[in-house]
Amino acid sequence: MIKTPLTEDIHTVPFVDLERYMGVWYEISSYPQWFEKGMTDVSALYVLKEDYVKVINSGYKNGKLKRANGRAVIVEGFGNARLKVSFFRPFYGKYWIIDLASDYSWVVVSNPRRSTLWVLCRTKTMDESLYQPIIDRLQSNGFDTSLLIRMQHNG
Repeated sequence: MIKTPLTEDIHTVPFVDLERYMGVWYEISSYPQWFEKGMTDVSALYVLKEDYVKVINSGYKNGKLKRANGRAVIVEGFGNARLKVSFFRPFYGKYWIIDLASDYSWVVVSNPRRSTLWVLCRTKTMDESLYQPIIDRLQSNGFDTSLLIRMQHNG
């Protein structure tokens, strides 16, 4: 597990329009997680249901498509920016949206302990002129960005 120093409380964005947030997100970079080890082309599909968000994570490992189905529920009182996500119920992880483009073209997700971190984009690549300011903000907010691993997307 990655531990980074807590320089201040982690904050989420003030509001997330869930309908705009739905759809496919491609992983640009992340802190290494055991369940993504050796994977390429990682993406997540979010589908809004009546009382939860369906989550389908997918990627390739050794040339074979792997999928994980989960569900997320909104934590009330935080403008839809805090969710609890589970792929192995009854265990839920904290999914906090900490940075989000105004046009919903990219997002940064973490947890309150800063032990997870994902930079996601609507496209498989992100221009460095967009990526670097995100990294700079993460550094200024106490994240160890040297731990980020770039995701390989083929095709």
